[in-house]
Amino acid sequence: MTNTALVVGASGIVGNTLARRLRERGWDVLGLARRPPTDVEGLRPIAADLLDPGALRNGLQGVTPSHVFLATWLRQPTEAENIRVNGAMVRNVLHALSEARSVKHAALVTGLKHYLGPFEAYGKGSLPATPFREAQPRLDVDNFYYAQEDELFAAAERDGFSWSVHRPHTIVGYAVGNAMNMGTTLAVYATICRETGRPFLFPGSAAQWNGLTDMTDARLLARHLEWAATTDSARNLAFNVVNGDVFRWSWMWGRLAEWFGLQLAPFPGEGTPLARQLADAAPIWADIARRQQLIEPDLGILASAWHTDADLGRPIEVVTDMTRSRKLGFLDYQATDDSFFDLFERLRKTRIIP
Repeated sequence: MTNTALVVGASGIVGNTLARRLRERGWDVLGLARRPPTDVEGLRPIAADLLDPGALRNGLQGVTPSHVFLATWLRQPTEAENIRVNGAMVRNVLHALSEARSVKHAALVTGLKHYLGPFEAYGKGSLPATPFREAQPRLDVDNFYYAQEDELFAAAERDGFSWSVHRPHTIVGYAVGNAMNMGTTLAVYATICRETGRPFLFPGSAAQWNGLTDMTDARLLARHLEWAATTDSARNLAFNVVNGDVFRWSWMWGRLAEWFGLQLAPFPGEGTPLARQLADAAPIWADIARRQQLIEPDLGILASAWHTDADLGRPIEVVTDMTRSRKLGFLDYQATDDSFFDLFERLRKTRIIP
């Protein structure tokens, strides 16, 4: 029988990439979002607000997925609100599907804030030693990832399906208008530097410039999600998901500069946040888009300086252990510089950047 996937958050980096992957693999795929994508061939769109239980029940009426993939969140001004809103979204989706009892497996995408703490306390206080391992306990702080997990666990126990939790590091992938989009943000920043002659300054901390780190390609994450959802030994487990290589930003920044034909600016010893560097850049980008006939002139839609600054400004190095997946047979690998280059090529092809 053909598996039927409900991809929640189908318009985002993870959801869009996953929907494409599953369609290519012969799955029947339904894409749930407030504004479902139209660029995935064969995707059946479902438009609904995850915070409106009535509208969600109506949108999912008659929908009987065998697998649910939860890959969405809404940023709120406080962590208490993040917990309330993002926990409710997971609860509402799984409750709307409960009566049909069709779900065999549900997968939740969270991230390394599981180990680093929420935005209000990101990378601060007492943190577990790196590399981060799935067996490490939760931090003693409120965190909306924990609330989402708890909603998943409760629904799985109630309805009898298996679950998996997937914790990627910073995700590199294609999406427009996504709040956590370092790849496109850096592509836009590099383009502005090239067009204006500004120095291509690393915006992060000395710890990130000099220390080791890793990242997650959205395509590898999509493969990992499918693998865990269809592998018996991966049921009811949480997994870290990263590309498999490690690097220092002092090396990667030079690779990115070279791709855009830029000189590598010396690291000044402390970060120069993108939020500051791009504070006056909206009209500059609008002019570049007009001259180069790009499809999106609004810098605010393409670049998420705040999130890139949070990732690159951490005071500690971050490396992630994938032993749990490796032992169970998931051996995929992706070079992170190629993740960036593949994304940049696609952004150029689709006229996001010149």
